Amino acid sequence: MSTDIKIKKGLTIKLQGAASNDIETSTRSKIFTIYPTDFHGITPKLTVKVGAKLLAGDVLFYAKSNEELKFTSPVSGELTGIIRGAKRKILALTIKADAKDTYKDFGKKTPSNLTDVQIKEALLECGAWAFINQRPYDTLANPKDTPKAIFVSGFDTAPLAANTKITLQGKEDAFQVGMDALSKLTEGKIHLSVQGNSFLNTIKGVSIHNITGKHPAGNVGVQISKINPINSGDRVWTINAQDVAIIGNLFLTGNFDTTRIIALAGSEVSNPKYYQAKPGTSIADFTKDKLASDNVRIINGNPLTGKSIKMEGSLGFYNNEVTVLPEGGAYRFMGWLPFVGNHIHSVSRTSFSFLASKKEYVLNTLLNGEERAFVETGAMEKVMPIDVYPMQLLKATLVGDIDRMEKLGIYEVAPEDFALIDYTSSSKIEAQDIIRKGLDLMISEVG
Repeated sequence: MSTDIKIKKGLTIKLQGAASNDIETSTRSKIFTIYPTDFHGITPKLTVKVGAKLLAGDVLFYAKSNEELKFTSPVSGELTGIIRGAKRKILALTIKADAKDTYKDFGKKTPSNLTDVQIKEALLECGAWAFINQRPYDTLANPKDTPKAIFVSGFDTAPLAANTKITLQGKEDAFQVGMDALSKLTEGKIHLSVQGNSFLNTIKGVSIHNITGKHPAGNVGVQISKINPINSGDRVWTINAQDVAIIGNLFLTGNFDTTRIIALAGSEVSNPKYYQAKPGTSIADFTKDKLASDNVRIINGNPLTGKSIKMEGSLGFYNNEVTVLPEGGAYRFMGWLPFVGNHIHSVSRTSFSFLASKKEYVLNTLLNGEERAFVETGAMEKVMPIDVYPMQLLKATLVGDIDRMEKLGIYEVAPEDFALIDYTSSSKIEAQDIIRKGLDLMISEVG
């Protein structure tokens, strides 16, 4: 039996270019590029040298602070390059991929027959532990901890987000097995949030919550705040729905196959649809002959929380979506006037966009203004469904006031929870960046 939760605060942004339900296999890249920076807070220590022959699932590097945290190759092939930056910091690894992957065999296993220790060992050995994040701090989970609960969001409300019904199509058995494995890692409950009818409502051994409302209703941080809030000293783990299926497939087949369904979406995509691809796939290969113009910004992720990436880059480890938007650059004369052009969208009623609630917009990357005074307007509170004072928390974080940050709820939030504030704030501040730096400060000062 599921519980019903309605999220009242937030904002749904409808953009043109949603992916159709078609799924194709992406062009296989000859060179895969892996970025250690995908794993926040990890200082990598290499286990391989240039020229090493790799199987899919072989360890590339581990975390300097915790050798248990291993990160593996998504493909089989040869390590051809190690790209370093200042102070020899490892920025990227390049792999010349085989035409077809050969997997390291981790052995088929039945989670119900394993202990929690054996489940952890299986996930750590192949690198699947990297899928599990923790709150507070929004970092990789510490395998030595036992969380009070595990949360999985079975839907995404971000603009142009991948539809879980599509991304989990044909993976129903693997998802259940993944949930069975995760259930061994906590003495509490696994909370699965769903929206509408799907096979997720039939998953066994979990607490199901039917959540409705505007974005960010699909954010796991919002769901945690409504279902089982984080208190002082608590640890809660989170994992993406597609990654649960990948873990389940690991136990079913013995192969750590990181192939996922990725939505290529946005107004500048000629034919938006879904593609099967692996982390590290070249962006140039992934988007070849699929873009409507050259003056675009490619985003690894959704328009609110994703990162801009060049053609020379690659798909990130956690990607479920690649978004392509028109690059801003042309100044719109008196663009603040309503009814000028066909792409005005604003939370302010002066734009009259609220009169066309079903309209899909073409939005570019212009900020439409410069950074301004950080003053109280009440706009932030309208799009923040978590029970915190967003402006006060941001100000406390900017000055590094740890005591006030704790009292104002820094442990309950992650950068993605402030994405709509980035979009709606008249101050043009980088709220997500501020919160990320604040969380890093708490890690270093409080632990």
